[in-house]
Amino acid sequence: MTETGRREQTVDPKLLELLVCPLTKGLLKWDPAGGELLSQTALLAYPVRDGVPVMLPSEARPLEPEDVPSP
Repeated sequence: MTETGRREQTVDPKLLELLVCPLTKGLLKWDPAGGELLSQTALLAYPVRDGVPVMLPSEARPLEPEDVPSP
């Protein structure tokens, strides 16, 4: 567990190579601190629960442009 009480999530690196944003088909960036996959184009953060990415736009958290690292 981290200082905030959240379990650090991990995602299989091979899976990360295959996943794209379901809305834009763009690349995703893994955010290990937040346990999310970030879509710079859609400005959404998709959660990862128990190592499984939840790739539903309705489950994603909106992002501000400055929250997404540049490619």
